[in-house]
Formats: sequence, structure tokens, C-alpha cells
Amino acid sequence: MKTTLTVLLILAASFGIQAQKVNDSTSPLHLMKPAYDTPYGKPEVKSITEVLDRIYTYLDKTTPMALINKETQSEVTDYSKVDENTIFKPGDFRLVSYEWGVTYAGMLLATETSGDPKYANYTKNRLKFLAEIQPWFIKLEQKQPDARHAMTRVLHPHVLDDCGAMCTAMIKTQQMDVFDGDLKPMITTFADYISNKEFRFTDGTLARNRPFPNSLWLDDLFMSVPALAQLGKYTGEKKYFDDAVKQVQQFSARMFNPEKGLFMHGWILGMDEHPQFHWARANGWAVMTMVELLEVLPENHAGRAKVIDLLRKHIRGLANYQTSTGFWHQLIDRNDSYLETSATAIYTYSIARAINRGYVDAAVYSPMVCLAWNAVASKVNEQGQVEGTCVGTGMGFDPAFYYYRPVNVYAAHGYGPVLLAGAEMIQLIKTHKIEINDSALMLYQ
Repeated sequence: MKTTLTVLLILAASFGIQAQKVNDSTSPLHLMKPAYDTPYGKPEVKSITEVLDRIYTYLDKTTPMALINKETQSEVTDYSKVDENTIFKPGDFRLVSYEWGVTYAGMLLATETSGDPKYANYTKNRLKFLAEIQPWFIKLEQKQPDARHAMTRVLHPHVLDDCGAMCTAMIKTQQMDVFDGDLKPMITTFADYISNKEFRFTDGTLARNRPFPNSLWLDDLFMSVPALAQLGKYTGEKKYFDDAVKQVQQFSARMFNPEKGLFMHGWILGMDEHPQFHWARANGWAVMTMVELLEVLPENHAGRAKVIDLLRKHIRGLANYQTSTGFWHQLIDRNDSYLETSATAIYTYSIARAINRGYVDAAVYSPMVCLAWNAVASKVNEQGQVEGTCVGTGMGFDPAFYYYRPVNVYAAHGYGPVLLAGAEMIQLIKTHKIEINDSALMLYQ
């Protein structure tokens, strides 16, 4: 529109014709195209799939399934010979970490919504590899009880980070119709740690003793609750569902700010005041925890309605802070902190899932989640790397700590959330009518 008007004015001037003033009476100004920072409009399944494909191609090449001897660098294919020098073949990311538990789950969902089996095969192949090597490291420990090795944190989890997200991904994979690996030994180990060995407050709330004694980390909702929920479905034992719901209720009673609709990152039992730093990714872990819990929590569970109510309040709080670019800030309510990719991706997934499951009004939230996905997609480079992701972050009590956390394409936290977000957006677009009306994005039943 702008280009056409300019050309007409130039032609008119060159022929000595008095140009007509361009105003609301002579031109449909409302049709002028805005100069959006982030592409505006409905994402298409094809474009989403292209983003997921770039990520898949990059990760498939850079996360090898192999063991090597760290001294000789030779590959170990005879697992009976594993020893303390046996390590995973180095890649860009680790095969066993909570970030990769999220990535494995994202690959599974990408296959579910796109129909392309390669994504799920990424997860199945790597988890089967872990299942195959685990018994040999158990035998190593039987010979050398003090041995430290590549699978130490799998056989002996030390923190929730070691087991929660991995346990969730393993249960989802184990229950697939076509999977010939045996993940049950690892699932059992992880379940035992979460339920029986992790430190808890006297009321049963999962906690840590760092950076101070009796510390609550919002991150730990995600490091525990989705696994507990999946264990409830996997075993049929109600105690896991009850514990999962209790964690959400007891964390939120201490850490959710109802006026802002946001969670604080950390809460220390011994503090008279509780500094409220609303770190974006931790809020992502919280909102994703709730949609993952609701996915398997029985409809008749007494706590279900309260979880849905909290989810709605949190989503409304998050929506209030989305920026014009579609991203959210590193500290959500501080708009001079940087825009962060992994949190934006987690919100995209979680809100899209809430729409798809009917927890929130699709007409209200679909336009904002489309904008959020368009923002996230802009951060996946041609190599399939996710840019703009904050590195691993502990708990802080001053703004500078959060403002200056580095971002890096090798921050593993970005990949699973982007896969989940894209996969869930495919489902949203396939099942809802989204179109432009009078220049604005709208959803229609």
C-alpha cells in the first residue's frame, strides 16, 4: 500500500499533475500494513513443521548414541567391557538430563500431532540405548562399589533434576504401542527417589537445602509433579496423584501472587519476607506442570477443579505481561529485562494445550499464542539451533542476578519447549478456525 501510493505521487509530479492529498477521505488507511517486529497472523502447519524439522536434524546429528573410552577415544561396543573410563560420546547436549527429558517428550508429541514417526524414533532409540547399557553399569558397580561412571546419576539420583523429567519421558515411551526397550528398572529407581528420598518439609512439600536450609524452588514443581502424575497412571496407584496435587497446592500457597497471577522463583522457610522475582522459565515450569498433571489426573479426583482454577489464573497473569513482539521478559514483570525464548516457548505450549483441552477460552487466548509461536519460530536459526535461551539459573535475591544471566544456543533448556510448542500449535491450527478479520487475528468456533 505504501509503495503504491509513493509511485503514484512520483508519477503525478513528473507529469505536472497536482497529487491528491492522501488522507482518510481519499485512501483506506486502515488497510495499511503495520511494520510488525514479529510476523503477525496465523501460523501454517507447513511452516511449523519446517521449524521442527530443522531442530530435529540438528539434534539427531549432535546427540550421538554411543559410549567411548575417554582415554583412548575409541568406541565401546562390547558393553561387558564398560569401566570408569567409559563415557558417553560427546555431543552438543547430554542424553541424560532434565532438559533432555523435556526434549524426549517434545519429540514424542511432534510425532503425535504431525504424524511423522522420525521424532518419536529419536526418543525411542536413545531411551532404548540407555536401557541396554544400564545393566552393564550395575555389574560394574558390583565389581567396584565406589565406581563413578556415565550412568551414576541414573542409578543413584541426587536431586529431582536427575530424575523427574526423564522419568516422565520414559513412562510415556514405555507405554507406547511400539517400543521394545525395557525402561522399567530406571522408572522404578526414579520413582523411589522422588517419593521416598528427596528432602521434604514436614507437611510433605518437596524442597532443597540450598542455597539455604528449607528452600522451595518453583522449578521443582516440574521436576516432580508430571512424573508423579504419570506414575499414577502407570501403576494405577492413587497415592501418586494425591502427592502430585498436594505439591501444586502447597507450592502455590507459598509462592503464587494472586494479584499478579505469577509465581515467585524461590521461597525460604527461614525468611520473614519473601523477595518476589518472577523468573520467566520457572513460571514456565509451573504452568507446564499443571497442564501435564491434568493430562492424566482422573476426572473425579478431588483436587482437579482447584488445579484448573489455578491454571486459569496463572495463564491470565502471563497473558497480561506478553510483549508486543510475542515474547516475555526474563523477569516477567520487569520490561527492561531481556526477552527470553525458552519461557516464551513453554507458555506457547502450555496455553495452546489449555486451549486444546478446553481449560481456557479459545477465542481469548488463541491470537496471543499464535503471536507467541511466531516469536519463538523466529529464534530457530538455519542450523536448527534455538537462540535467546537463558542458561541454567539458580535462585537469586537481587535483580542483577536474573538480568545478566547469559543466553546461549547450547542452553539445552530451549529445545524441548520449542518442540512441544510447535507440536501443540499444529494441533491447535488443525482443530480451530483462525483467520484475519479487519486486520486482527481472530478465532471462530
